[in-house]
Amino acid sequence: MAEPTPRGLTAERARRVRLVVLDVDGVMTDGGIYLGATRGGERFELKRFDITDGMGTLLLQMAGVEVAILTGRESEAVRMRAQELRVQECLQHHWGGKLALMQELLERRGFAWEQVAFLGDDLVDLPILRRVGLPAAVGNATAEVRALALWVGEKHGGRGAVREFAEALLTARGEWPALVERYVAEREAGVGS
Repeated sequence: MAEPTPRGLTAERARRVRLVVLDVDGVMTDGGIYLGATRGGERFELKRFDITDGMGTLLLQMAGVEVAILTGRESEAVRMRAQELRVQECLQHHWGGKLALMQELLERRGFAWEQVAFLGDDLVDLPILRRVGLPAAVGNATAEVRALALWVGEKHGGRGAVREFAEALLTARGEWPALVERYVAEREAGVGS
């Protein structure tokens, strides 16, 4: 398998990142949506998340990098996954107004655009990818997103793409080996899950 494209993932750029923002459909998931309804007519939605992406999110947080979720759809499944990952900023908008939510997040949390990495996959992500310091794309992103991204992974959305990006970012920062050892040592000592 080919190595992910590192063209913009320099140590200097990686160290500037204080916030990683993740798209959901096509990044944290494979983009598929399962819709259904109970006998009483209550609608429900299911999404499949890759467990290895959770480890990537955890290691980013252990490194002191904040993680946020930003999606153009509202979903209880996304809220639940954010809670599981201990991601406090889970921003959902019912019509895809991601840019306004992103601007609000940066102002509220005191981040500058150049301190942000965004992992996206489709055209709706372009307005944000054009502004952040580290635009990144999953392996199956659209041609337009791939062309703009400074880092393009091999893994497809919902298939370990978040973990792949987290590892690449933390490796570029020189932190990956120590974080892995810290994680393992904490588990051996009975800390965490």
